[in-house]
Amino acid sequence: MATDTAVRTAEGPTLEDVIGDASFLAGAPRRFLMEIALTPVGLGVADHSRALRDPVGRFRNTTAYIYLVAFGTPNERRAVIRMVNRAHGPVRSAEGDAVAYNAFDPELQLWVAGCMYYGGRDMWQRMFGPMDDAAAERLYEQFQTYGTSLQVPAELWPEDRAAYDAYVARTLDGIELDPRVADYGHRLLDPASRPLPVRPVFRLLRFCTVGLLPDALRDAYGFPWSPRDQRRFDAIMRASSAVYRRLPRAARELPKAMLLSASRRRVMGAQV
Repeated sequence: MATDTAVRTAEGPTLEDVIGDASFLAGAPRRFLMEIALTPVGLGVADHSRALRDPVGRFRNTTAYIYLVAFGTPNERRAVIRMVNRAHGPVRSAEGDAVAYNAFDPELQLWVAGCMYYGGRDMWQRMFGPMDDAAAERLYEQFQTYGTSLQVPAELWPEDRAAYDAYVARTLDGIELDPRVADYGHRLLDPASRPLPVRPVFRLLRFCTVGLLPDALRDAYGFPWSPRDQRRFDAIMRASSAVYRRLPRAARELPKAMLLSASRRRVMGAQV
């Protein structure tokens, strides 16, 4: 088990390693809050997404795209891209809205796909340790497929990882969170909205999600966070990494195997 992890880390993780690992799923709520913090993205989600009404359905659609783009056959990739494009069709602002948005806007798609790389790289390093610059650069190039598979032209991506990091920093510095989006984020993480038996799990998920957010974004959402919270969060991350990295690869990738199989049945079944 240790050899498997050491070899993969030494060579640098691939897109398939990062996406296929359960740690990528664990970072999904943080990734979503980052995506919707950009006002046009957030208002599009608030107006059109069913994430609050049907979180399971929204999760299935999102994971279908994530997994079939990374692991699907050419036919499966084409099918899930068509599915996403159909879902994006109605997602546009109304005439006269104060903030214009369109789900086909390449700039907005770039931000969403870029958040996937941000979250994937961060969660991998938290669990397995830092990757070197060359590995992080290769991973950045591989993650671009999540934008270029839709409407993001390759040349729109920042030239390299340093330019990408600067792009993220600029974007976060300029974010002024819309109150509707902030409320949406709080409702999404509210344990009280979940069935009673799973509320303790959701309380922990909420705490870790808030801890994973960049400081400026956590403040923008208005999530309280104290030095004591930070110490507790850091301890949870250290303990999680110490245990998680010792799990067999098959165990870490079991959620991917199950969700990929379900995505194939659902997406390809819809083509019949």
